[in-house]
Parts: sequence; C-alpha cells; structure tokens
Amino acid sequence: MDRVNKRDLIDLVSEKAHLTKAEAKDTVESMLQLVEDALVAGKEVNLSNFGVLVPITRKTRVGTDPKKHTKITIEKTRTVSLRVAKSFKARLNK
Repeated sequence: MDRVNKRDLIDLVSEKAHLTKAEAKDTVESMLQLVEDALVAGKEVNLSNFGVLVPITRKTRVGTDPKKHTKITIEKTRTVSLRVAKSFKARLNK
C-alpha cells in the first residue's frame, strides 16, 4: 500500500501553491495544529468535500485481557472519527 506522509504533503503543497518548502512546512504544520486544537476543545472540524472530523468519547467498559482471559475495566478514552463527504466517498468507489 502506498502512503503519503507529512513530508510528502509539504512537498505537494509547496509545488501546488508555489511556496518555498519552508513556507509550505509552516502552512501544513499550522493547519494540522489548528485542527488538533479544535478537536481537543471538543469541536467538529468540517472540511468541505472531504468530511467531518468528530471528537468522540468512548465510555468506560468491561473487556477481557487477551493473555490472562480475565475481566478488565477499560477506562473512557477520547478519539477522532471521520465522517466522509458523499462526493469524496463517490470518488473512492468509482
């Protein structure tokens, strides 16, 4: 499976927006920090034609320790879910 990492994104933004690599790096890192800050604050981040990043809190639940096969309590955790935009989903499924 091919991957695109942050360095690749910086290169692509630099090329597409006609920015230096340093400017593109600052832009990408600033955007990612703003998205992270919004999610930590409990806000949804709506990226048109891409999707909505939604902060989710998973409740405390009982699970099983796979090594000892005993019941354990899994504490509540926060995570992020992506609800993909219909237009994006259509492109993925072509």
